[in-house]
Amino acid sequence: MLRGRAWIVPARGEPVQIGPGDIAIIRGPAPHLVADDPSTRPQAVITSDYYCAPAGGEPVADTELGVRSCGVGPDGSALLLSGAYDDQSGMSARLLQALPDVLVIADEDCPSPMLDLVAAEVAVDRPGQQVVLDRLLDLLLASALRGWSEQGRAPAWFRAMADPVTGRALALLHDDPAYPWTLADLAAKAGVSRAALGRRFAAEVGEPPMTYLAGWRTAFAADLLRDTDATLGAIARKVGYGNAFALSVAFKRIRGTTPSEHRTASRDGRTTAAGSPTT
Repeated sequence: MLRGRAWIVPARGEPVQIGPGDIAIIRGPAPHLVADDPSTRPQAVITSDYYCAPAGGEPVADTELGVRSCGVGPDGSALLLSGAYDDQSGMSARLLQALPDVLVIADEDCPSPMLDLVAAEVAVDRPGQQVVLDRLLDLLLASALRGWSEQGRAPAWFRAMADPVTGRALALLHDDPAYPWTLADLAAKAGVSRAALGRRFAAEVGEPPMTYLAGWRTAFAADLLRDTDATLGAIARKVGYGNAFALSVAFKRIRGTTPSEHRTASRDGRTTAAGSPTT
């Protein structure tokens, strides 16, 4: 929110108000309402095509105020900067599932100097600008999630990245999940004993390192099943399982569904997300 105040009304849950400098992360694909008041009826629909249209109608030219801008007028009392990922590829499934439907990072808790930069960049057209805007959105998201973590509201494994020992172990597991990790290997690279790593990791993350690794491997596999057409065998080798059968057994045990069921369901969900309007 750059100027004024607005309400975010999610598809489920209570309306949330945001003010200047606040950043809201809204988890899709369910539609949501942004308005001056929760009771205000929708007047425009923002779809994945990034244009303004009347609710249920064709685009209306007088809502367009310039480059990437729309609204009722250029000098309104409220100004909102909005960006979106049109699928889930910008974030791992494990982190996405940990987010609430609406996450608000208040300006006083995590002021972001990037907001002015993004606001200035989004209002003009320059060569290569889409690449710049994509990276700025990534940075803004990362900064907001860091603020979320520092407030102690993020999941334990996300907060544990800041711990010098557990964070090192987590980085190793994340960077190379296909490696045949043992607790001894992980402890040696983290610079502590196996017992010390086991105790510290469990205290910070809430589960032992090898249990976490199994969950991370299947979460990584879930992302690959959703985002690629790779075979199950290829994905199994990429995430640290010897064959498709071993991955299928672990996937079913940890996630409660088979890899093929997950791939079908996630792609159905992606289709829905691409066509779901936000208002």
